[in-house]
Amino acid sequence: MSLIAEILPARSRDLGGFTVQRLLPAATRQMVGPFIFLDHIGPAAFAPGEGVDIPPHPHIGLATVTYLFEGALLHRDSLGTVQEIHPGDVNWMSAGRGIAHSERTPVALRLDGARLHGLQFWVALPLENEEDAPDFQHHPRTALPRVQGKNYTLTLIAGRGWGLASPVRTPCPLVYADVEFTGSGCFPLPAEHEERALYVVSGSISLEGDILAPGQVYVLEKQLPAVLETQGPARLVVFGGTALAEPRRIWWNFVASSPALIAEARRRWADAEFAPVPGETERLPLPVR
Repeated sequence: MSLIAEILPARSRDLGGFTVQRLLPAATRQMVGPFIFLDHIGPAAFAPGEGVDIPPHPHIGLATVTYLFEGALLHRDSLGTVQEIHPGDVNWMSAGRGIAHSERTPVALRLDGARLHGLQFWVALPLENEEDAPDFQHHPRTALPRVQGKNYTLTLIAGRGWGLASPVRTPCPLVYADVEFTGSGCFPLPAEHEERALYVVSGSISLEGDILAPGQVYVLEKQLPAVLETQGPARLVVFGGTALAEPRRIWWNFVASSPALIAEARRRWADAEFAPVPGETERLPLPVR
């Protein structure tokens, strides 16, 4: 019996100068636990003087979770936050009723040509939190729980799992972990969360006889523990959690439990009612669709 319930393929998206592989939401599945969006960013290489330049844009009803393997990004938001993120750190920005932010390559990294590789998830906020005040958390890699196993390193980015707890404050039960193999080995995958999925970043991994290749999300059957195996260097993330009780709508950068909240967010952004991002003069316009 296969432990894989569903396979979600990636779709390429051009974000203006660099390409991402979008995995959630998918045609057949919107969410895994509270995770509603996943972009695999890069690996991307920029010419000297170039880099990522995503001007201020709005969010509601979600938390953005940024985690890098290579490179750096400078985050600015309408709370006044100015924070660089580097490999192994985590940025968790909870939009609540509304926040705007920009993401850019730091100036110092543009001189000789920057590189960027990482993941960005969105976590849909529970009904009772989707209109909370916005909030931002940054946790350096040294603050995240880490376990060194035989030929692998487990980093718990957010939530709980394997007897560990991340310092990242989350609004609902979830797990998000980075597992990096340096050689052949095994890794236990408990069934403590209601919904779980795997995303292979690099290498080839075996799950109870099924070969997992990069570029796809593998949604697992519920309530079944498993063991992952690899025959060489590889990297994957494990994510999931408790499914939200209510369905979610997603439009552009907005996630909400009702179309009225999305319509109001569209109006507010069009009318420049979101708080501005200090130090920024640009803003992304609403899509015409």
